[in-house]
Amino acid sequence: MSDWRERADASLDWLVDSSATQRIAVSFTALLFAVLVGAVLVFVSGFVADCPDPFILLPGLGYGCYNPVEVYWTMITGAFGSLGALGRTLQETTLLLFTGLSVAVAFRAGLFNIGTQGQMVLGALAAALTVLFLGEFVPANALGTLLVIPVGVVVGAVVGGVWGAIPGLMKAYADAHEVITTIMLNFVAMGIAFWAVQNHVGNLETDSVQTHTIPELARLPALIDGSRFSIYALVGALLATVGIYLLYTRTVLGYELRTSGIQEAAAEYGGVNAKRNIVTSMTLSGALGGIAGAIYVTMVQYRWQAGMPALGFDGIAVSILAGNNPLGVIPAALLFGGMKSGSVAIDISLGVPNELVEVLRGLIILFIAMPEFFRMIGKRAGYGERGERFEESRSTSEGGSDGGEQS
Repeated sequence: MSDWRERADASLDWLVDSSATQRIAVSFTALLFAVLVGAVLVFVSGFVADCPDPFILLPGLGYGCYNPVEVYWTMITGAFGSLGALGRTLQETTLLLFTGLSVAVAFRAGLFNIGTQGQMVLGALAAALTVLFLGEFVPANALGTLLVIPVGVVVGAVVGGVWGAIPGLMKAYADAHEVITTIMLNFVAMGIAFWAVQNHVGNLETDSVQTHTIPELARLPALIDGSRFSIYALVGALLATVGIYLLYTRTVLGYELRTSGIQEAAAEYGGVNAKRNIVTSMTLSGALGGIAGAIYVTMVQYRWQAGMPALGFDGIAVSILAGNNPLGVIPAALLFGGMKSGSVAIDISLGVPNELVEVLRGLIILFIAMPEFFRMIGKRAGYGERGERFEESRSTSEGGSDGGEQS
């Protein structure tokens, strides 16, 4: 076996067996490298850009437009530098908690739900229509709010869950791969919502494809001026995170959900209805996506409108950053929410092209996610001291030793 192969195997063994502290250290090291690489990229890009006020002149290279230190400082202050910035960051974090959990729930069961965006879109539309309908019949006071918002969230969860159950059923009973079906159902969901709002349930008096604005009583109260962040939504997201963690680590149902997706045959042999649990996992995942849509309507947009942000796809990155651990979703969502909020500040304050800002965000996500991604691959391939590869190599070693003694 070549040296590079041995080193790769040893690295995967170490990644799979690494403790939580070691994984955190790896993530911070990767973050440092991502910042350094991004700084070099920003600095070099400044020499091919035009700007009225360059910050440096290098002989032979010309004027440089972008100061990497200023760019990163603006990102940090744009995310956490004021109460308004903190509110916008927490607002993004709250939504990413739900979409990240949605993806993580499916991942924990060995399933790949790429359809959180579609589940979120339909959940948001269902929630918007529900609160618009109920808003006409309940009193415009705190009691009306307590009735309308929970019902809207539940309806969003149900619709998202039903949409998530469809690829689950196709996976369990028709062996259709959920990656393909969930991607296709994203487009179907967006098409259905757009058509319904444009032609039937939307505000037909405007040129935009949108519903009517939801009533005041159906809006989550904002905590910080300058943002629409609601502490109630964040607390609900954190409670959902802890609840999902306890479900998968402390209950029989959680154990069955995990084993059904990862080893369906073994689960069936152990008396578990694997097909039913695959559908359950996708339904739960879709319901969380639907709740994200309901929160988006009641906390951020106050209506359903075409062109919703790609929070469902962002949830995939959040889940990978978290290692698919529900509790790990919390810091991952905060990091991702801070980068999204800070990126806006860079674009507005410094005039740095949005494409370059997106590259910076992508670099940070890529560098942090890669170790966890390789750890997941190594775990599935049987690396680590409790893996199949380790057992095979140990058996081979013991067999070789016995053979040597006999000879």
